[in-house]
Amino acid sequence: MDLDQNTILRVVMYMVPVILSITVHEYAHAFASYKLGDDTAALSGRLTLNPIAHIDLLGTVIIPIISIVYEVPFFGWAKPVPFNPQRFTRALRMKTSTLIVALAGPASNLLFAFLMVIVGRVLFGGQGIDAASGSPVFTLLNLIMTVNVALAFFNILPVPPLDGSKILYGILPDRFFGVIEFLERYSFVLFIVIILFGARVVAVPITIVLALFYALMGL
Repeated sequence: MDLDQNTILRVVMYMVPVILSITVHEYAHAFASYKLGDDTAALSGRLTLNPIAHIDLLGTVIIPIISIVYEVPFFGWAKPVPFNPQRFTRALRMKTSTLIVALAGPASNLLFAFLMVIVGRVLFGGQGIDAASGSPVFTLLNLIMTVNVALAFFNILPVPPLDGSKILYGILPDRFFGVIEFLERYSFVLFIVIILFGARVVAVPITIVLALFYALMGL
């Protein structure tokens, strides 16, 4: 793989948001689980913002880099955060605690993206998108924002092992548990379908949220 200077710069510019976004996502899962009484993630060294603790060599590094080099859409993943529902506080139903832990990841990405909106408004508000887009700092902020919003919406799709399946488990009445069983039974096939067509499903909400964020930036 012969990489020129522009390709290397593009890889760095994309990989920084990818690694930061995945790290925040996984830390949020670990933090929520810990606050609900389960220290499994903490004991596994996952209650940290150190990216090394969360990086999966294939899903966080190899696939994204290859995809960036060849300029094709990609998805990535980190090492899943372990948690034990049996150790959750009894102040909440186990389903409710599982829902909170699952929601923590996507919610943290949207919060991270909104933080970039605030920074962008302070630095570039009122300049207009054309003027701002010429700044490398804006490019990085925009990539972090975009990656986080995309990661949040992709992860709430209700297919195992995505967070959306646990969110669905948390909100469905017990009498619909058969839906969860179906999703788990055919999770491999459904996940392949999500990989192939998921981007189209979440493209509309991602576009709407990003447009809102640009407006809030004052661009």
